[in-house]
Amino acid sequence: MTHTYQLTGMTCSGCENKVKSNLLILPNVTTVEVSKDINSATISMDNHIDLNALQAALGGKDSKYQITDLAPTNAIEEKKSWLETYKPILLIFGYVTAIAAIVSWQNNTINLMVFMRIFMAGFFLTFSFFKLLSLKAFAESYAMYDIVAKKFSPWGYIYAFIELGLGLSFALNLFPTAVNWVTLIVMTVSIFGVLESVLNKRKIQCACLGAVFNLPMSTVTIVEDAIMIAMSAAMLVLM
Repeated sequence: MTHTYQLTGMTCSGCENKVKSNLLILPNVTTVEVSKDINSATISMDNHIDLNALQAALGGKDSKYQITDLAPTNAIEEKKSWLETYKPILLIFGYVTAIAAIVSWQNNTINLMVFMRIFMAGFFLTFSFFKLLSLKAFAESYAMYDIVAKKFSPWGYIYAFIELGLGLSFALNLFPTAVNWVTLIVMTVSIFGVLESVLNKRKIQCACLGAVFNLPMSTVTIVEDAIMIAMSAAMLVLM
């Protein structure tokens, strides 16, 4: 279910990010969208959450952030299917797979090494693009679950450019051994935070496509990282 509330006290993007983060850690909250311009918060939740609990998450009744109900007509049921939820990432994987298959088609068969290299180039270039669209928002979301970004906040900013560099390196076939080792290490470290969040059933936003799409953290994110780990390891072995 999705409810829209009036939320006052936000004066900058930092306020918006703080409010969003505080609400996302509540049990049963799946997504949160806030706007300082229209003083609103739209919250999707698995089960209804009392207004007092929402206010407590924002610092209590004395907080500068005050959340109140709007008219009941603004509360709507919104249940998305699995396919609707993950449509953006499924489309990206479909396009990248198709391009990799076309480029790697040689002598009436697919060259596996070329396929994996082009797939990973497309993957990293596309995902880094969405992260760079709103780098600050990505870094803040990433710090909510990544084991490195939690302790070293600039890592979110660095990570987006690492993905960009890996994408370009795979596309140009530069230093393949070193690039695959970096991919293997970076993605292995990344998957630990994802596994922890999914196993603990934390309802937080996945930052894999930056802040553009509200994708919930789930096994899909684990599969995404695992594919990159498996491909980089396979390429190292086949070399």
